[in-house]
Amino acid sequence: MRKSKILLLYLIASFIWIFLTEYLMKYLGLNLSVVLIVERIKGILYIMMTGGFIYFSLIKKEEFDFIKQEERKLSTLINSMVDYVIFKDGEGRWIQANQFSLKLFQLEHVQYKGKTDIDLTNLNPFYRKTLLQNKEIDELAWKKGKQFRNEEKILLPSGEMKTFETIRVPLFNPDGSRKALVVIGRDITERLTTEQKLSESQQQYKSLFEYNPDLVFMVNLNGTITQLNPGFEIISGYRREEFVGKPIFELIIAESREKILEQFNIILSGGSPTVSEVKIKCKAGKKLILNCTTVPMKINDQLVGVICYGRDITKLKETEENLRKTEKLSVVGELAASVAHEVRNPLTSIKGFIQLLEVEDQKNKRYFDIILNELDRINEIVSELLVLAKPQEIVFKKCSVIQILEDVTSLLKSESNMQSVELMLHADDEIPMINCDANQLKQVFINIIKNAIEASPRGKPVQIKVSKHQNKSILIQVKDKGIGISAERLKRIGEPFFSHKEKGTGLGLTICFKIIESHHGKILFESELGKGTTVDIILPVPSKQ
Repeated sequence: MRKSKILLLYLIASFIWIFLTEYLMKYLGLNLSVVLIVERIKGILYIMMTGGFIYFSLIKKEEFDFIKQEERKLSTLINSMVDYVIFKDGEGRWIQANQFSLKLFQLEHVQYKGKTDIDLTNLNPFYRKTLLQNKEIDELAWKKGKQFRNEEKILLPSGEMKTFETIRVPLFNPDGSRKALVVIGRDITERLTTEQKLSESQQQYKSLFEYNPDLVFMVNLNGTITQLNPGFEIISGYRREEFVGKPIFELIIAESREKILEQFNIILSGGSPTVSEVKIKCKAGKKLILNCTTVPMKINDQLVGVICYGRDITKLKETEENLRKTEKLSVVGELAASVAHEVRNPLTSIKGFIQLLEVEDQKNKRYFDIILNELDRINEIVSELLVLAKPQEIVFKKCSVIQILEDVTSLLKSESNMQSVELMLHADDEIPMINCDANQLKQVFINIIKNAIEASPRGKPVQIKVSKHQNKSILIQVKDKGIGISAERLKRIGEPFFSHKEKGTGLGLTICFKIIESHHGKILFESELGKGTTVDIILPVPSKQ
């Protein structure tokens, strides 16, 4: 009630009291003494009534001021919020809204109080769809009868789409009728964008880690493996669970541990990512060579570990080694052609004159025989050089490997007997024929078996076994129980001019490799010092027999 109305009511009541009491006293015809007493009582009553009215007015004023103060506090509170806040009555009319709401819906200069969402669509048609949608969601909140959460998308005039997480709290009267609805909406657009970027980043990380064909492993500051990607299982043959939680040195072989430790120390001391070649264990028993790159793993700018990316370069290294040998063979071939040409001509002349001198001087025949034998040996070496110098014409025919080996063992029987070494030839049933140059294979078998005889101690046999092999091929295995070959020497088997024999030229096995390669086969050496050597010769079988 306004102040002017209260004052007017007070004045009217006062006048009525004065005039009504005066009229009653005259009407009753009271004497003077009674009139005086009544006047006093009337004054006292008027004072009491006036005092009561003033006291009631002051109480109401205090209550009104308190309510106004609380309203100002509430208004200050909701206007300081970064959310939009709207109070509606039970009929959906807007009672109050904070500045954020008014700015969001462009109602800053509009008399919005007492208007419903439908009314406001007429004042701001741009938000018609949003306001009508709000009305539907309000009804859902009323039906739920409790706090209701949902996400709303609001299109701004700038074309930007904002997403709000909205809470609606319905309030009811004691009789269950609708009293008021509180709507609070928080802008979560930036949060959703950040979450989306985080999700994309996690997916990119997962793609980089999970689908990387190279080996990726994470190591904490204590040197313990914390994660391994699926590529580890493909490359190494081990399951990831076998190494996660274990020290990195259990995976790295001894000779590479110093390298990986040096890489880790560089990263831990704040250095740049480093690259080196390290060797790891493989379940198949082989050593794998990895081109390993180490980078720091940081979380909130704090170093928490190291990430290692290892690319398997084992085959690349083998290819490089084979290329190196091929280049060496090429150089040897060119050199051999020149040497063979330059040596053979004078060799023929020398041999002819020695033979003439031998006829005329029979007294020194023994010396001439030695000279001629050595000249024949030189001639053989030159012939071997020519095999390397130029491609030999190969005539492939279907032949029995068993027959070739029987011829070779017969040829070497006397030599093996002299060394007290037994040649044991065993062949499986139904060994297929192969396309080959029999003379060249004989040369290979003679070289390999002769080496086995020379390496074997007296009384120990040389086993020669022929069997069917996988992928339509046959396996010729020559096994001795000799002194064996060291790992260092085994790596250089087949290199030109590499030999540990006193009179060896280092060309025998080189020629063997070249012959087997021309037959599209393989020669594999396996040896252990003190236990012997096994040579596997694999030759293909024609597809049609």
